[in-house]
Amino acid sequence: MSPRSTKFIFVTGGVVSSIGKGLSCASIGALLEARGLKVTALKLDPYINVDPGTMSPFQHGEVFVTDDGAETDLDLGHYERFIGMKMSRANNFTAGQVYETVIGNERRGDYLGGTVQVIPHITDEIKRRVIEASKGFDICIVEVGGTVGDIESQPFLEAIRQMRADVGPENALYIHVTLVPYIRAANEFKTKPTQHSVKDLLGYGIIPGLIICRSESPLDDKLKKKISLFCNVKENCVVNAYDVSNIYEVPLVLNREGLDERIVEHLNIWTGAPNLSAWQKIVDAIRSPRHGIVTIAMVGKYVELTESYKSLTEALHHGGIANDCDVRIVYVDSEEIERIGVEPAIRQASGGSAAGIGVDALLIPGGFGCRGSEGKISAAQYAREKRIPFLGICLGLQMAVIEFARNKSGITAATSAEFDPNAKHAVIHIMETQKSVQRKGGSMRLGAYPCSLKKSSLARKLYGKDEISERHRHRFEVNNDYREALEKAGLIFSGLSPDKKLVEVIELKDHPWFIGVQFHPEFKSTPRSPHPLFAGFVRAAMEQRNRAPSAGAAAPGDAQPNGSAEKSSSARSPQMSINDLLEKASSPT
Repeated sequence: MSPRSTKFIFVTGGVVSSIGKGLSCASIGALLEARGLKVTALKLDPYINVDPGTMSPFQHGEVFVTDDGAETDLDLGHYERFIGMKMSRANNFTAGQVYETVIGNERRGDYLGGTVQVIPHITDEIKRRVIEASKGFDICIVEVGGTVGDIESQPFLEAIRQMRADVGPENALYIHVTLVPYIRAANEFKTKPTQHSVKDLLGYGIIPGLIICRSESPLDDKLKKKISLFCNVKENCVVNAYDVSNIYEVPLVLNREGLDERIVEHLNIWTGAPNLSAWQKIVDAIRSPRHGIVTIAMVGKYVELTESYKSLTEALHHGGIANDCDVRIVYVDSEEIERIGVEPAIRQASGGSAAGIGVDALLIPGGFGCRGSEGKISAAQYAREKRIPFLGICLGLQMAVIEFARNKSGITAATSAEFDPNAKHAVIHIMETQKSVQRKGGSMRLGAYPCSLKKSSLARKLYGKDEISERHRHRFEVNNDYREALEKAGLIFSGLSPDKKLVEVIELKDHPWFIGVQFHPEFKSTPRSPHPLFAGFVRAAMEQRNRAPSAGAAAPGDAQPNGSAEKSSSARSPQMSINDLLEKASSPT
């Protein structure tokens, strides 16, 4: 019996960028996976950069890292959070990678002296990569980055147009995601941008079978009928993805709109009804948390564009799900801390009163460069001295080590070689393997590496095992020459590489909850499986809140909105919620 052919769903976007194609693809994957299908997803990025690793977060947002060390588009984070499989470098490629490959082939003489052209050479390479990544899956969802009409997208659109003929019309479906804007002055939604976007798509020879209409609020049937008429799709193939309070509700909305049913009809797939109980329980937990709200300050320098911390933001919310509480994130500019001080800057960002800073925990995320570094160091000192739960990630760990070296180990000139290459006391220095690197792109310590945890440490308690594997993205590390002095002053190196040469996790003695990690745990957190570090961090924030309640944060057992008090004997404990809510949510009901 021959293997079943992979079926392809090609997703394009129209009208504006950042419309939600990535979330739409991830949600489609979640729905089809809930029907028992094996699903993968690809992101095709039309920019000429080889990968986003050297791009500014202000231009590209977060760089997501896979186990195999690829620096990819942030949409792969959505795919991993919604679909039960790990992404790899095969799941994201750029125009830069495609052209680099084709030019390399030409230099070797692979084209036998022929003229190298966009068609067929570039389009063939795009198709080859898509086919290779789709092997072994029932469904391959292919997202084309950018917006229809962009000049750089044209080779990708031509490639997916050709693929329908290559794999057969029964194995290919085009879905177009478009914006239906609400014009407040006219008090109505406008369908004309969608009509023009579909017209542009038809000009490339691509006929969408389904249209996902993004809107601020639900569209009525009259508008759907109009879009159906002018865009030449069936009325039940016009699907409305309206704004929702949290992204994990999107699969439920699209299911109610009948999207997954239309997809399996188009592709002639027989499946049972989807089991969406896990997603419903996650949404219910977010809507009605039993243990109130915690407020966490994230101190960084990209706070003007929170997409820079997308996976981190989501991982914190996953920690909230695990503890059955809501998480409010306050973004604090580290340069503002340098200007006015830690307490005023946090209070200003959080709306805290003169009596308190208004946050229950403090986090310093990863980053690069010296801008705002002194503000982060001051924030780490504040969390240590005020005994506020603290989590430092990558650069955040390094800032905590510098602070500790200056103020507890007596190394007052401690700094990082990243900030001052000629520093006398670089307690953070460049990794040995990075010293000879000239080409910056794709050359950091990237991907999953093992780590051994110290017995009886907080990290060991949180993970529940001795050996872990986490994803990295860094060039600098703790300088081993200073480890003895730091340990003597009370810093605990609770996680090391198996050969003991690289510091992976630090902790503090005599502190309620203080951890720094050199890796990026946020990349492995999902709503159905919250990462233990974030579950523990949010739990510590809850305990901090209960010691000194923040304004507006309801502690467990406080009066509920209906006027009844939740009895402590019947309340689900934060630790129990990980097993109770998530393990049950991932099992069929």
